[in-house]
Amino acid sequence: MEQVVNYRLMTRDDIPSVVQIETESFATPWTEEIFEHEMTGNNYAHYIVATIDEQVIGHCGMWIVLDECHITNIAVLKKHRGFGIGEQILRKAIELCEELEVKLMTLEVRVSNEVAQNMYRKLGFQDGGIRKNYYTDDREDALVMWVELS
Repeated sequence: MEQVVNYRLMTRDDIPSVVQIETESFATPWTEEIFEHEMTGNNYAHYIVATIDEQVIGHCGMWIVLDECHITNIAVLKKHRGFGIGEQILRKAIELCEELEVKLMTLEVRVSNEVAQNMYRKLGFQDGGIRKNYYTDDREDALVMWVELS
């Protein structure tokens, strides 16, 4: 039986689950305190979560300032990867940005993360340049990617 994935805006109640996904996904994950600040003290922050039976299985964070959006993080629980959930979360983020009349979305991605880069390119993102030694855990470079929205 196929499970139904739902997408919605993140709430403070989702923070523990989102931190679990971050910890599983990133060498330097964001903490509960960071997400608490994002949800309560950052007026530019917007988060979308993917859920199955109310369990959060993925998230996408973004900062929207005027007509520009910067994707801060996007991750899916390992056991749910490879089923297009990350792509759908990003599609929902793009829809939200279009509703808010955002004109440009940007993000950074590890130069070694070809799977993510291919997903971003599939959704129209283009290579914009390299940020040298961007990641603090291993000094890996980041590829800057961007897409113009209509």
